[in-house]
Amino acid sequence: MSLPDFLIAGVPKAGTTALHAALTGHPELFLPSVKEPKFFLSDGPPPRFGGPGDVQTYQEHVWQRSDYEALFDAAPAGTLRGEATPFYLYDRGAHERIAKLTPDAKLIILLRDPVDRAHSNWTHLWVAGLEEEADFLAACRAEEDRRARGWAAFWHYLALGRYGEQLQHLYQHLSREQVLLLRYRDLKDEPARTLDRVCAFLGVRTGVLTAIPRENVNRHYVEDNAVNRVLRGLLRAGGEVGHRFPVPVRLAARGPLLTLLHRTKGNRPVTTPQERAALLPHFTEDIALLQDVTGERYDDWLSLDRHARAR
Repeated sequence: MSLPDFLIAGVPKAGTTALHAALTGHPELFLPSVKEPKFFLSDGPPPRFGGPGDVQTYQEHVWQRSDYEALFDAAPAGTLRGEATPFYLYDRGAHERIAKLTPDAKLIILLRDPVDRAHSNWTHLWVAGLEEEADFLAACRAEEDRRARGWAAFWHYLALGRYGEQLQHLYQHLSREQVLLLRYRDLKDEPARTLDRVCAFLGVRTGVLTAIPRENVNRHYVEDNAVNRVLRGLLRAGGEVGHRFPVPVRLAARGPLLTLLHRTKGNRPVTTPQERAALLPHFTEDIALLQDVTGERYDDWLSLDRHARAR
């Protein structure tokens, strides 16, 4: 039986792709080339409807156990097997499935300031042409309606950042000793030290990994203008119907549109003080809960000063 010994279980837009890429370089660890198999997100086939692009993503789910186990068949003898699906922390059902099927698995969870995480999430979908709201706060206000219409978790900009609630539920199914909490900022600013923490937690040699590959970095700046609104409309339309076509056809149609949309490059926008002030009240109580649940301090996330939070 080939099941994972560890999971990078959260959270989206907090460095999970980079951590996955870094850990593949350790000779005592094996991670399959398929990132985010999402196996523990369902008990059967994934949904068949959702927001723009969701159904195409659902088609990528490795939901049958035989296919999931096959991902780890190539693991060399004696290595620890792992995978990265950053939605496992958010999905309460995944907690129960993990505890039932892999009760001894270790979980690595990267946490990021919830307002900055939400903004990065929105930017990701905006740059991909799938987000129709040019205003970040307007997109956040649309969240409840989108959730009611069955849009996938990646559209849950605010709910994904309520880590206190999520960890409180996770600890009802797995012991705290099985969970390593990291900060996105630590992975970015102190990669060697943070990677050693991960390796020590997993029980493999430290000092092997010293750097984080630059993964999932996008420097495209997508302006809200008439041409780009047309391009985004076409990309969203493709997201709605693309699942009906073979992957090569989808890529052939989507590629030129993205190239045009990304014709200009520049620094991606960061959260403004006004946006932060508007959204921070959504997370204040949960940050307090997170501190109670973990015994760690996250007071810096309550600051409106970006530089204070970056320290």
